[in-house]
Amino acid sequence: MRRRTFAASLGAAAALAAAVPSTAHAKSRGRCEDAYTWRNAVVNGGGYVPGIVFNETEADLIYARTDIGGLYRWQEATQTWKPLLDWVGWENWGYSGVVSVATDPVEPNRVYAAVGTYTNDWDPGSGAVVHSDDYGKTWGVAELPFKQGGNMPGRGMGERLAVDPADNAVVYLGAPNGNGLWRSRDHGRTWARVEEFPVTGTFVQDPSSDYSDDEQGVIWIDFDLVGGRIFVGVADPDDPLYVSEDRGATWQPVPGATAALGSADGNRTIPKQAAFDHENGHLFVVTGWDPGPYNGGPATGRGGSIQRLSLATGEWTDVTPSYNPIGTIPGFGGLTVDRRSPGTLMAATQNNWWPDEIVYRSTDSGATWQTSWDYVWDANWSWPPERTDRFTMDNTGSPWLTFGNADDGPAYAVKHGWMIDALAIDPHDSDRIMWGTGATIWGTERLTEWDAQGALVGWDDAAGRQVALPIEPFTVAVRVEGLEETAVQDIAALGGTVVTAMGDLGGFVHTDLDEASMMIRRPNWTSGRSVDFAGLNRDVIVGSGDVEGETDGHVGVSTDGGATWLTTTRLTGIAGGANGGTVAVSADGAVIVWTPGDGATAPVFSTDLGQTWSTVSGLPAGALVRADRAAAKRLYAYAAGAFYASSDGGRTFKSTGASGLPATGPVDFRAVPEKRGNLWLVGGEADALYGMWRSTDGGARWKRVRDFEEADAIGFGKGHGRHGHSAIYTSAKARGVRGIWRSTDEGQSWDRINDDAHQWAWTGKAVAGDPEVYGRVYIATNGRGLIYGDIAD
Repeated sequence: MRRRTFAASLGAAAALAAAVPSTAHAKSRGRCEDAYTWRNAVVNGGGYVPGIVFNETEADLIYARTDIGGLYRWQEATQTWKPLLDWVGWENWGYSGVVSVATDPVEPNRVYAAVGTYTNDWDPGSGAVVHSDDYGKTWGVAELPFKQGGNMPGRGMGERLAVDPADNAVVYLGAPNGNGLWRSRDHGRTWARVEEFPVTGTFVQDPSSDYSDDEQGVIWIDFDLVGGRIFVGVADPDDPLYVSEDRGATWQPVPGATAALGSADGNRTIPKQAAFDHENGHLFVVTGWDPGPYNGGPATGRGGSIQRLSLATGEWTDVTPSYNPIGTIPGFGGLTVDRRSPGTLMAATQNNWWPDEIVYRSTDSGATWQTSWDYVWDANWSWPPERTDRFTMDNTGSPWLTFGNADDGPAYAVKHGWMIDALAIDPHDSDRIMWGTGATIWGTERLTEWDAQGALVGWDDAAGRQVALPIEPFTVAVRVEGLEETAVQDIAALGGTVVTAMGDLGGFVHTDLDEASMMIRRPNWTSGRSVDFAGLNRDVIVGSGDVEGETDGHVGVSTDGGATWLTTTRLTGIAGGANGGTVAVSADGAVIVWTPGDGATAPVFSTDLGQTWSTVSGLPAGALVRADRAAAKRLYAYAAGAFYASSDGGRTFKSTGASGLPATGPVDFRAVPEKRGNLWLVGGEADALYGMWRSTDGGARWKRVRDFEEADAIGFGKGHGRHGHSAIYTSAKARGVRGIWRSTDEGQSWDRINDDAHQWAWTGKAVAGDPEVYGRVYIATNGRGLIYGDIAD
């Protein structure tokens, strides 16, 4: 195995030119003659980016990791991000959660990602380290004997992966839940526990929660390039920092670390991130009482600190900023140093929820700090104060980042962000910085203008008040284009307009798939759950979602094709929160039927656009309701293996007496647009009834489609030819092959239209064809946004 040193590789990078392998279209019967191209409907971001890593050797080589949406590499020429893990398939969907990334400083073509989404039973698979020798074009997989948590608490700490610059064949990995420190000696191909490392990191955020009861473990690994030492941060207030002076053969606790980083001040903090200033011989560490990314500081006392270790003397110095415009600093997330300007470092608060996060900057190794914004008080110290800023936030390209809000005094609609764990100054360019938030990536190439601005606030003796000092603000703008991280819950493809329900963001209306056009904000869904449209009047669209507060109803309605929306009446007894459920609208748009998501309330219907609701007769709580696309009075429902039909616009339902349908597991069904009573049903669960069924008589009788041993989502689009039956699309498994399948002959034959390079992990929520563009299909992913495919020219 070739080994090279960091020093020997400065200024050089090896680039391999291998292509992503792909497979021919798999098929059930016949061969698919259509090759497909795949794109994202543009939202720009939409999810949490917990890590941004610049390569130390090769300029413009940057990676961004996401918690559920894979890994991306920056493309400098287009100023966009390229997805690297779309090859992750259904069986290993957990690999789409990236807990850490490491880019090799010696051979920059090498990159590693620690993957695995959940450490609890939500993800049945174990974690892995995926490794690439060609900048992420192709990948190998090294499976691990434990789980990793790309979407668990603490996912913004780290990085847990690190390449040893003195011997780049050696890669370290910090693991959670008692698994300690791991090491590979062959470029990530095989891994073994470092038995000499004495601690595992037993800090737990919340032992009572199945989600937050992780032992956070070994958090980060970093290297002293001057002294040749390896430092490791551990989630243990009593044992937070270790060092090896013999390349990992033995390990010792760092003197004074417990007092500086851990439990000595009574807050029991842990070392969340670290950064070296090699020129000045400093190791900087940010601490927090909580691994993040959601919580701020404790009710009393300091939430975290910034500590500086002198590598020469072993002396610890508390360099925590002393000033926060709103009072106590809640804690810290991201930390970065400027490699080209020794003594310069930056840190971000977490979570300074109101009015905004603060980015701190120091040019004297933490002795003094400046804030990214500050308050300006009048002579009477009136509330709220004015705010003055070092930079303006440009959300062009992502107008939805206002979340429908307007500026409210010092609380701007467009914020610095929240959950800022990813904070990185370009090691090759002091003017460039990027930081990740819970929704986007912000960045600028004018960072050093900060240092010429001086103070933000001064004092007017004559007026006896503060004043904003004149500065020329620079611009921070969206730097997330190409990175799509939404979790799509449902799709309504109307032809020219696509409406989606999305986790965490509510919903979007796309009239142009290349623009992040409109976020649905009335009602103000915290997460969208379902969308539907009237089959005979596509101007009528309905959606449901989770809501907060007591104002908005769970259902929203548009009568102008999605251009404007209105909320509906909150149903008595149904609280906010995760109760969005599912909603359907009759083919003529006259009746809305909503199934609340509380699991205890029977479906309700409305004939006045949701202003009043009445209980549906004949359906149990939780029943899934869909409308016939061609018959205005016909609606259908499914619950626990039983199928129901309504002939009076959804007011009453009766069982069809159908048998042979799956009684357990998630089930969906959809109606064919042009044929009354023509239905397709998918779902079930492994080790039970699971697959696809078809009915041509309104659900009275069902025939199983034997092509598929598993099927999870189904939809319809424009048929082939002037009078062709709708094309059918499904996310399913045929002959052991998972994929996106299409039939153009009413299900007589099926062709897989995606390939092994385009799998997008889990695609079981929804698919939909376009009613006006033959061959176009929309695919809901859980973290890679809305994917759509077209037949290649």
